[in-house]
Amino acid sequence: MQTGEVGAIARTWLICLRRRGDDVRVVMHDGCPTACVDNAAFAYVGAFTAHVTVGFFHGTALPDPAGLLQGSGKYMRHVKIAPGRSLDRAAIEALITAAYVDLRDRLEADAATSR
Repeated sequence: MQTGEVGAIARTWLICLRRRGDDVRVVMHDGCPTACVDNAAFAYVGAFTAHVTVGFFHGTALPDPAGLLQGSGKYMRHVKIAPGRSLDRAAIEALITAAYVDLRDRLEADAATSR
């Protein structure tokens, strides 16, 4: 993980991911700490030279009333956070919670169809 201000930002958001539920565990995937429930990932934190990304594996399914999500992939989206720039912390936390709930719902639906 990065040091300095970018590292501090990354650690803050990683803690936020972990606090979504007792069932959340963090694994390293492609060099980024990735938040998972069971064996399924819902979000990651990427620390770069000048910014941090909080990424969502099913980002296109998330409500984003603040318009924070970036990206053009089929599923994934991310929020870019840079030192010195204002951010809507409540909106980012809402995205993280929505990603966690979305994954839990997907896992429950998969389990129901497997019975």
